[in-house]
Amino acid sequence: MPKNKTMKIRLFLFLSIAAVMVLPVAGCGFGGSGGTDPAEDPSASGGEPVIERYTGAKSREIPFVYTAKKELSLTFNGMGDQATMKSLLDELEKYQIKATFFLPGMRVAEEPDIAADILARGHEIENNTLNQLDLLKLDYEQIYKEVKLSSDVIERETGVRPRYVRTKSGDYNGDLPLVAAQLGMEAVVSYNINPKDRDMKSAEEIGEYIKRYIHRGGIISLNTDINPEVIPAVRYIKEAADEIGYRLVTLEQLVQDGGVRKPLEQIPGYDAAQINPDYHNANYQLLYKVETNQKHVALTFDDWGSDKTVTRILDILAEKDVQATFFLRAKGVEDNPNLARAMVEGGHDVANHSYSHPVVTSLTPEDLQEDIVKAHRVITEAIQQQPVMLFRPPTGVVDDERAKAISAAGYPNIAMYDVTTLDWDASNSADDILNGVMTQTKQGSIILLHMLDDIHTIEALPKVIDGLRNKGFTFVKMADLIQEQQ
Repeated sequence: MPKNKTMKIRLFLFLSIAAVMVLPVAGCGFGGSGGTDPAEDPSASGGEPVIERYTGAKSREIPFVYTAKKELSLTFNGMGDQATMKSLLDELEKYQIKATFFLPGMRVAEEPDIAADILARGHEIENNTLNQLDLLKLDYEQIYKEVKLSSDVIERETGVRPRYVRTKSGDYNGDLPLVAAQLGMEAVVSYNINPKDRDMKSAEEIGEYIKRYIHRGGIISLNTDINPEVIPAVRYIKEAADEIGYRLVTLEQLVQDGGVRKPLEQIPGYDAAQINPDYHNANYQLLYKVETNQKHVALTFDDWGSDKTVTRILDILAEKDVQATFFLRAKGVEDNPNLARAMVEGGHDVANHSYSHPVVTSLTPEDLQEDIVKAHRVITEAIQQQPVMLFRPPTGVVDDERAKAISAAGYPNIAMYDVTTLDWDASNSADDILNGVMTQTKQGSIILLHMLDDIHTIEALPKVIDGLRNKGFTFVKMADLIQEQQ
């Protein structure tokens, strides 16, 4: 039988099955109330057993993977035509990238040879539902059948049973994780890096977007059947990953290499910071430098930056065998918790630099405490342990009333500094930063630098470390330096 005729017969059969299993009975819209309810009358669904709503634990939901490893995953939705898919697979092979393809079951039924080629080239296949319908418009039984039949088709045509499911848009309601669990699937996967290639962006634009938002544990989502620029974009994605030193791995490997975050309330010390209106008599200590009999200094970094910037700082510190203290703007941590965890795994301390980076004297003591407590909890959840209990006020501005409020909230040690070069100002060159640090630093100094993008701190940092070591200084974390205080 000719191949195209076989394909048409296969498609007809599966469309017929899908019509019976997924679509409502005649006269009913999706989620409508007309007609017979299959849950009440099994004959309404062709005599098939009624699918009862699952009441067990739902499956995992994965928008990104919790990991400090320099890995992320490139994933694709849908299945383009044969020529498109071959070109895409050739491009991935050219750059030695293994990807994960979420395929609609119906497209696998139409062109199983494409699915076979995906697997033969070392990529993964997962479930993109049967017809890529909007699951938000389906009831529980319809979602179940849409996912199950897709997995059945994929397994029958490829021999591989999908472990993950993703909707076409990435959106879903609370039914899908229950359906996935009922079907024995490991997780519902969405994404957190989405260039929105359906807007017909160029390959360069797609690459630039990913370069800007790339981070450890990220899940990139692209489509195979919407924008042909996705194919040449592979080159730019690979270049972005190589530039920062990240590997593109399959979703399964990313999940295996990662971990599962504990809920905040299960982490000891999550409540070490608390709202405390009784702050008026609180004691505090402003720490500008430490009186010590050892030639120790603390290197500290404030604020937040892109994965590329912060990772480069971490790489330099690792190369120079220096441990530092990072004061984190928690709003940034909230968007990229893996980066904060990478700091801890690198042997560094992380501490509180507020949630929204306000000038603390512009807030009421009550609002300041709310910001500090929120930051504490965001950072704690990100690193999965209590941060070092040091607070540094943004811009270094604080008054007596706010200092008492900070102390009463759980942070009596307020981390200031005696060495600053205004490196946050891009007009200050690497030489300006180096000279400022070298001329100001003394025994027990607390050095302030920043991890912002597009400034010259990264360029200056290796010279700062070498220069201070040449003068006999040793770097210690700020909490350790405080312990030396005479």
